[in-house]
Amino acid sequence: MNPRLARRLTRLYPRAWRGRYGDEFEALLEAGPSDLRTLANSVLSALHEHISPTLGGNMDPNPNPDPNSFSAMLRRPSAYLPLAMSLSALTMVLVCIAIGLIVHHPAVPNPAVREDEGSIAHIWQLLMTVQMPIVLFFAVKWLRRAPGQTLRVLGLQAGAWLASCAPIYFLHL
Repeated sequence: MNPRLARRLTRLYPRAWRGRYGDEFEALLEAGPSDLRTLANSVLSALHEHISPTLGGNMDPNPNPDPNSFSAMLRRPSAYLPLAMSLSALTMVLVCIAIGLIVHHPAVPNPAVREDEGSIAHIWQLLMTVQMPIVLFFAVKWLRRAPGQTLRVLGLQAGAWLASCAPIYFLHL
């Protein structure tokens, strides 16, 4: 491959990556073929490195991250499971509304004689109810250890819960 093209492809990678692997990668490109596959692979790998950087060797700027930081707190199952459950319930309701599985019937002749809500409503109710003990466990376990980060995560969980309840409330489903 042309040395100038190899240098330009190497410049697509993040600075920390180039500092660790740049010279070796550039020599590898110069020794290899100059075809479309190598070019596309290098560009896509550079994009991947910008999105999800490699943290090996001396590239990790923070080798011992704070275990109570907000991002570390969000990686805990008791933090992200309620978020995932609320967002799944919201997605399920919105998709069902969009494809017409849930229809609003404002004029029910006899409210005492209503048919069952259906499996979608039962799944939504389960998703919304089962996350409450998980949120309670998260609050009890982490509120005393890292109150600031825990309150932020609890705020996210409450926002996701309210976002999932909003279509049900506003559309009277």
